[in-house]
Amino acid sequence: MEVFWHDACLEHDTGSGLWELPGRWDWLDVAEPHPENAARLRTFRHALRHGPVAPHLTWSTGRFADGEELARVHTPDYLARLREACRERTCVEVNTVVGPGSWDAVRAAAGTALAALDAVAAGRTRLAYALVRPPGHHAQPDLPDGYCLVNNAALVAETARRGGRRVAVLDWDVHHGNGTQETFRDTPDVLTVSVHMRHGPWGANHAQTGAPDESGPANVNVELSLGAGDLAYRRALEEIAFPALAEFGADLLVCASGFDGSAFDPNGRHNLTAAGYRWIGRAVSDLGLPTVLTQEGGYLRGYSALCLHALVEGLLGLELLEDPLAYVPDDTQLVDADLDRARAALTDWAFATSAPAGRGRA
Repeated sequence: MEVFWHDACLEHDTGSGLWELPGRWDWLDVAEPHPENAARLRTFRHALRHGPVAPHLTWSTGRFADGEELARVHTPDYLARLREACRERTCVEVNTVVGPGSWDAVRAAAGTALAALDAVAAGRTRLAYALVRPPGHHAQPDLPDGYCLVNNAALVAETARRGGRRVAVLDWDVHHGNGTQETFRDTPDVLTVSVHMRHGPWGANHAQTGAPDESGPANVNVELSLGAGDLAYRRALEEIAFPALAEFGADLLVCASGFDGSAFDPNGRHNLTAAGYRWIGRAVSDLGLPTVLTQEGGYLRGYSALCLHALVEGLLGLELLEDPLAYVPDDTQLVDADLDRARAALTDWAFATSAPAGRGRA
């Protein structure tokens, strides 16, 4: 497995404030670092370089994306506005901060994700992980959103589509991949699948709900209730996501890989453990598809790094690190209803209309 990295991704400085809200908060003694910060990515890299999975990985340096590449999924006007905004520290959206190092970080994240695609397309590796920031899956063609500026996963998918591949994007970040959904809403030869926490829209730049009624012939949304954990995600993938991938006939998989669904993440209300992410990695690898993964969320950086390590273990068919923290119970009471709602919206899909509702799995 090849991991792709670019030092410029660390130059995106999101500052501090009240958690994700920048600025001065005089009643705070010590302002908090913005959750999407360089330290989290450094911690992720350290875990893979120094954890027991390290001997099984090779590392490659990414590159900067150029303007033509970025414009494959974003409008020229949006890119011009974003580049201009990055000249100084400012908010381009309520919790999405940019500054003088951000434009290079954006180009490095996008180009490094494309370098990972190049390695997979050339047959050099079947599994490539773009360990990048800022994340991307909320960024729409003409809007930033939720810490995201350029949609790295969508850019990989669109580039592969233009190369003649039949592409599916699978997103397990705890938040709905609204930007990817919006990018490919009218593109029938790219399937987007998002398994996420029920959270609804959250402002002018995130009008999508993520509900099953936004699903369609090439988009599948699986909303899971608060408290969903390892079993709920396993069932969502086994009973809906993977059958959709098979029916669609994807020959390349792009994974928007977030760890904010973990039991300890401050930006989510789900209960995945490192073991749950290890299972996801193993199940994705078992699909046998050429796969590019792009880093998305995960904000309690120590546990997120453990979850990343576990996911990579799963991708490689290994089980190496123990989890010293997991204890939050997996709330499975609502998963039958959640999956039934997701299936009911998939009227164009044979697997969903023929599958019995409410089946349980051990």
